[in-house]
Amino acid sequence: MTTEIPLDRPRTHTITLTATPKGAATCRRIARRQLTTWRLDSTHTESFHSALLIVAELAANAISHGRVSGRGFELHLSLTTTVRRGTTLRIEISDPRGDRLPVLPTVHTPNAQSGRGLTLIDALCDRWGTIPRHPNAKTVWAELDLTDPDAT
Repeated sequence: MTTEIPLDRPRTHTITLTATPKGAATCRRIARRQLTTWRLDSTHTESFHSALLIVAELAANAISHGRVSGRGFELHLSLTTTVRRGTTLRIEISDPRGDRLPVLPTVHTPNAQSGRGLTLIDALCDRWGTIPRHPNAKTVWAELDLTDPDAT
């Protein structure tokens, strides 16, 4: 088992939002503001825009497929630096539908109005997955490894 050794204190931001289209829009704005506060918009431009698309897709999935009346969803962003991976941005969206796990589609219908979100997430991030959350909820997460802008 490999243990990650943190090089700095992780920077995190967590907020609970309503499971509505307005909540998803608020989620996108909060993510943009937090990532800008962490200066990813100027230091890691491509990852910044990828992260915003990932947040948008995960929030849309949370309000479409993970919604339970009267319960919201949660956005959690973290930025950590470790010896093994360097700096990683982790995006998590938690919703109350642990019984509905996301599945990456293997076949795409050309004229379908939905079903491409996870394919987009899979293409944009370095890793993604789900973890169960007590009592009957789930967290869908995606990670982006941030390369040193001076290394290129």
